[in-house]
Amino acid sequence: MRDYRAETEKRVAFIRETLKESRARGLVFGNSGGKDAALTGILCKLACEDTLGLIMPCDSERNLGEDYQDALAVSEQFGIGSRTVFLTVTAAALRFALGEAAELTAAAINNIAPRLRMAALYAVAASENRLVAGTGNASERYMGYFTKWGDGAFDFNPIADLTVTEVYGFLEHLGAPQKIIGKAPSAGLYDGQTDEGEMGVTYKSIDEFLFSGECPSADMEIITRFHRASEHKRNPPRVYGE
Repeated sequence: MRDYRAETEKRVAFIRETLKESRARGLVFGNSGGKDAALTGILCKLACEDTLGLIMPCDSERNLGEDYQDALAVSEQFGIGSRTVFLTVTAAALRFALGEAAELTAAAINNIAPRLRMAALYAVAASENRLVAGTGNASERYMGYFTKWGDGAFDFNPIADLTVTEVYGFLEHLGAPQKIIGKAPSAGLYDGQTDEGEMGVTYKSIDEFLFSGECPSADMEIITRFHRASEHKRNPPRVYGE
């Protein structure tokens, strides 16, 4: 049986050591109301009393409704500091300004919100001497299902090695709200969007592949294609002379 208590202690120690080395006074993370943000926030709070979760609704009704309420529930249950930054108007203004320079694709538009959230997190972090905690998991990373310079930007990540299946296990152990554990994973990029629907493959199948190297052939084709196409996201930018 997995020793979640011991693993939690190791992750908390990792966060504390990272904070100590940086000489920062606190932590901040994007509290999306989802599973990964919940686990990151709980671990950060266990490691540092001065942990802040920024709730950053942008555009979609789910952001402003279900996700917002779930984010608040995690903050209240675990005593995590919470502030809200509404980004819908900011995103609309940026889309309007960019429309004068380029015809934006759907993918470009969808990536605006994650990058605005990154900017907000780092603005608060720089102003209050905090470190930005990443909230991405191993399944998303392998698939490249994150926004470059958006939710893919952080100072440290305490859950980057965990698959979605393992994230759920930790949340169950830590007593996170069942509402968060049970809802379909979504980046909240637009109304009706879900991670699995957008990728065309379930996290169960992705995690099966990551654990064993095997999964249904149709899923294997999707996983392989996503991984290859997103290689640039997992590598540092190319620099001349290096």
